[in-house]
Amino acid sequence: MDIKIDQHPGRIPVTVFHINGNIDSNTSRDFEKQAKEAIETGAQHILFDLKHVPFMSSAGLHAIHDIFIHLRSKYPDTSDEDMRSGINAGTYKSPYLKLCRPSPNVKKVLEMGGFDMYLDIFPDVDAAVASF
Repeated sequence: MDIKIDQHPGRIPVTVFHINGNIDSNTSRDFEKQAKEAIETGAQHILFDLKHVPFMSSAGLHAIHDIFIHLRSKYPDTSDEDMRSGINAGTYKSPYLKLCRPSPNVKKVLEMGGFDMYLDIFPDVDAAVASF
């Protein structure tokens, strides 16, 4: 797996991770580590571009969830109770972490894991950056 990280100016600066390769048990720790390092050095709004991710395992899902939790702990936007209620009601989406351009297979994995319940998934980078 290879990750290219860049900044996209929009209404606010967005850190975009362009991921190339599988996110699985062999790569998820490095992926999570790079994301958490970016957060610790000031990245607040993060977009994962999944266009070149052909496969994502449960380890990849776990890494994305841990990154979401890390962002929430650093930049709390609502209480945990309100977040859970919002996810259940379909009214909560993370203001800090979004996904874009997953392949049909990866999108299906994300949906089966319930990630679309709290993370916006966009068809292209520009639309995702503009949504922050």
